[in-house]
This record gives sequence, structure tokens and C-alpha cells, in this order.
Amino acid sequence: MPDDQQRRDVVDLTGREVDSQAGRSERGQPAAGDGRKTPGFIRRHPIAILAGLVAVALLAVAGYIYWQRNIHPYESTDDAFIDTRQFPVAAKVGGYVTEVAVGDNRHVNAGDLLFRIDTRDYRTSLDQAQAQIDSAQAAITGYDAQIDAQRAQIEQAKAEVSQAEAAVGFAKEDAARYRDLQSRGAGTVQQAQQSTATLQEQQGKLTSANAAVIAAERQVGALQAQRTSAVADLARAKAQLAQAQLNLSYTTVTAAQPGRVVQLSGAVGQFAQAGQSLAIFVPDDIWVTANFKETQITDMRPGQPVDIKIDAYPGRKVTGHVDSVQPGSGTAFSLLPAENATGNYVKVVQRIPVKIVVDQWPDGVSIGPGMSVVPRVTVR
Repeated sequence: MPDDQQRRDVVDLTGREVDSQAGRSERGQPAAGDGRKTPGFIRRHPIAILAGLVAVALLAVAGYIYWQRNIHPYESTDDAFIDTRQFPVAAKVGGYVTEVAVGDNRHVNAGDLLFRIDTRDYRTSLDQAQAQIDSAQAAITGYDAQIDAQRAQIEQAKAEVSQAEAAVGFAKEDAARYRDLQSRGAGTVQQAQQSTATLQEQQGKLTSANAAVIAAERQVGALQAQRTSAVADLARAKAQLAQAQLNLSYTTVTAAQPGRVVQLSGAVGQFAQAGQSLAIFVPDDIWVTANFKETQITDMRPGQPVDIKIDAYPGRKVTGHVDSVQPGSGTAFSLLPAENATGNYVKVVQRIPVKIVVDQWPDGVSIGPGMSVVPRVTVR
């Protein structure tokens, strides 16, 4: 049959031409075999698709903001642990340990005895310092007596000076009288010479008496200088006594504050050097150090409430508050801080230590530094 007969067009009731054999659809779309492709939905509705994507993005941003501000108003981290300022316990003086008054991991109060060092050497030093004080005090007393005696000698020498001055005056008058008598022929030359000699003798005695006064006064000065040295010796002996008393007190090692004694290494009979660690002391003043990411501290402020979970006691929760935020990352204050100016640089999120103070630690549990916790800070 001819092709025009194989493809006949028919007209439906609406007047639209339909190819019955080629399989045209009622909507006028070409059949699959005619070689033409149908446009996709995105090409036929691009504006609607774009508007839908923008709407979805806006809804996602709004949902995230709402979730952050209302559903998730806190910041949390598992890089957190209990912290404190523990320190070694050591004696300030050396000696044999004679007493250990505390056990391992025991709690002590301020002033409680921890260790005792042998006191015999330090008591001997104390007695020696006391003896030096007594000796210096005796020397000062002796110098005071000598000074008083020397001052009496000064007075005696001054009296001799006065006596010598009187004798010199009489000798001058006597010599003048005999010279006058000799000049008038009433006296002899021998008497005049004898009176002159007597005058010279008395003048010599006067000079000697004055020299004795000066010597006595200078002797007082020397005695006073020796007394000053003795006073210095007394002060040094008193200082040695005070040091001996301190050393004796250092033989008793006591707790400076409430806390626990851990890693006890001191034992009776052990020779402990000055400054040698005998135990580690963990004070009762403990807190939480949480290393938050630097992107988490944007809204973190001191005083914000904190809920804390303790890994060792999962059934117990404690509360606290943010005490302070370190002004810098942890690596900046480490022993070997990172040097970003050398080598290749890879940016990483830094950790910021945050100090969290607990309101009340649970009773009846063992909590110490290094134990892991999970804090959750309410920042909004």
C-alpha cells in the first residue's frame, strides 16, 4: 500500500489532527519515534527552581541560628580535666627521717605533722649559738668594767695633774724668790740653782701627769672599740641562734594547707637531702581546666553557669561557673611554643584553656588532678 495510505490523519471531535498510526498523543507531543526530545523540568521552570533553592538556603540559615540561640545555647568539650597546683613536699634541712606521720593518699589539715628529721645535730648547733651569745655578753660586761676602771684612772691622773700644777706654781715662786735674793746678795747661788732645778722637776712631773691623762683617755677609746666588736659578736651570735632555732624547726615538716599526700617516698631511716622530695601534696583547692576550641569562646564570659559530668562517676553531676578565660592559646604558653614563621604553615583550630570553678564537689568520692570531665557552658 502507498505511504500516504499507511499514515492517515483523523480528526477528533475537537478538530485536532491526530496521527493514529504514528501514535501522536492527545496533547500534540511527538511520539518517541519522530526524532525530537522533550525539554526537562528545570529548563521549563528555571525561575521556580532558583526561588526554591534560595528559600531552602534561607530556611537552613534561620534554622541553624534558631538552633544555636534556643535549642543549643551552650558549648561543650571533652578536652577537660580536673586541675590543681600540686607540689612536692621536702624538708629544708638534711638529715635522717625519724618519723613518717602520714600514710599514702591520706587527707591532712593545715599544720598536721608529715615528717620529722633527726634533731640532734640541730640542737647541738642551737646550744653552740647560745654559748656564743653568753661569751659575747660576758666580753661586753668585762669591757664595761675595764672602761669604768679606766675612767677612774683618768680622774686619778687628772688629780695628779692638778697636784703637779700646784707644785710647779710653788716651784716657780720659790725659784723667783731665790733669784731675787741672789741678785741682792742675800742668797747663795746654790739655793738659786736648787730652786730652779726643783722647778724643772715639777714641770716634768706636770708633763708626765698630762701624758698619763691622755693615755688613760685613749685607753678608754680602745676599750670602747673592743666593746663595740663584742657587741657585734653578740649580734652575730644572736643571728646564729635564730638560724639554729629555724633549722631546728625545719626538722618538723607540716602541711601548709588542707589536702592529700600522694606518691609518698619518705621512709624512716632514710637520709633526706635538703630540698629532696618526700611526697607530693595535692591541695583541696581544685578546679576544672577545659580546653575549648577558639571558635567556641566567642560568647563565653566569666560567671556563666556550667554543668559538669565526671567520667569516673557518670551518675553524678556537679555545677560550677566560668572563672576566667586564658588570654591566649595553650601552645603559646607551652615550653616549646609553635613557631609559625618557619616551614610550611597549616592553619589549625587552637585550644584556649578556660578555668571553671565548681560550686560543690560530691562527697564520698575520690577526685583529683588529671581526671577527665565533660563541661557544658551555657553561653546564651
